[in-house]
Amino acid sequence: MPDEPLVLGIETSCDETGVGIVRGHTLLADAIASSVEEHARFGGVVPEVASRAHLEAMGPTIERALADAGVAFTDVDAFAVTAGPGLPGALMVGVAAAKAYALSLGKPLYGVNHLAAHVCVDQLEHGPLPKPCVALLVSGGHSSLLLVPDVAGDVRPLGATVDDAAGEAFDKVARVLGLGFPGGPIIDRSARDGDPAAIPFPRGKYDDGTYDFSFSGLKTAVARWVEARERAGEAVPIADVAASFQEAVVDVLTRKALKVCKDNGVHDLLIGGGVAANSRLRALAKERCDAAGVRLRVPRPKLCTDNGAMVAALGAELVATGAAPSDLELPADSSLPIESITL
Repeated sequence: MPDEPLVLGIETSCDETGVGIVRGHTLLADAIASSVEEHARFGGVVPEVASRAHLEAMGPTIERALADAGVAFTDVDAFAVTAGPGLPGALMVGVAAAKAYALSLGKPLYGVNHLAAHVCVDQLEHGPLPKPCVALLVSGGHSSLLLVPDVAGDVRPLGATVDDAAGEAFDKVARVLGLGFPGGPIIDRSARDGDPAAIPFPRGKYDDGTYDFSFSGLKTAVARWVEARERAGEAVPIADVAASFQEAVVDVLTRKALKVCKDNGVHDLLIGGGVAANSRLRALAKERCDAAGVRLRVPRPKLCTDNGAMVAALGAELVATGAAPSDLELPADSSLPIESITL
């Protein structure tokens, strides 16, 4: 196997079928088929719809990735697939496909952790990760603070949401405001015309001495504020609500992330996950990191959302470090803990 292995990664943890191909730290292809429009009328992801969409998209998305990379199946040195966490049915589609390809071609297979992959993808843009670094992962399903001495072998959870994830709160607030799904990009756009200090929404667990998050109370506070305006027959200032809500979320996220860096003597912060595409989160994180002397790394927005490139990146890292491949009987584990980087 070459020093820089060619790895094909498959991601199906939620509603996006992602196939990425990397050689070492070089991204060759990142093909995505999203079923988000099929879920929009339900106001959220429907697991059965997502699973069926993955089945339909898997073959064409892999073919597109191979064509974009200019390689053939026989050129692939190893396969990687998200084994968890995620929606059980959706994960099963990706794991089954990866097993079939690996077995038919006689190539090693790596079942990898979705969260670790979100950390590792930054290497495709900014080079090897500092050891250690702190990772703030924020998405529709996760809000996590991790200490990362080694993304291929040692990732330690320090904090997580105790209720709603940040991305889930964005979706629910967007629904309250009648803005549609998914909520993250819509709230971000609406907030640009609003005043982030207009409404003093609460900041859950803001200064409680932990690294954990809570966004359920904030979501409820927004809903109650909007309901009170509507009962009074007053117009709801959507831009101000969006901006004030968004500011409450990113204020807590960045405050806690910088606290982890300070308490652990770490000078590098990585932000990943779908919410990392949020423009205000990126701006406030940069401002606070610069003030604290912490180096900030955030992948470009397309690499923040779920994608196959991140899975391939972690697979390539595992191959390069000599990690043992997964057994072909590996399961899909919807609650896979971050300490299990591979299965």
